[in-house]
Amino acid sequence: MSEPTATDRLTRIETKLDVLIAQHDRVTADHEQRLRALERARWPLPSLAILVAAASAAASFLT
Repeated sequence: MSEPTATDRLTRIETKLDVLIAQHDRVTADHEQRLRALERARWPLPSLAILVAAASAAASFLT
């Protein structure tokens, strides 16, 4: 069997690179989805804190 040429080696490298890029894109998309889910779950906490503070302030003025 003959030794691979430079073109053959380059083709193998490009193929491996395409596979790695595809895997990276899938991981990045999954990471982005998880970050968005965490951000959606956390936004009510500051709003709830403001509502509780406003209700406490109103209650303190009324009593």
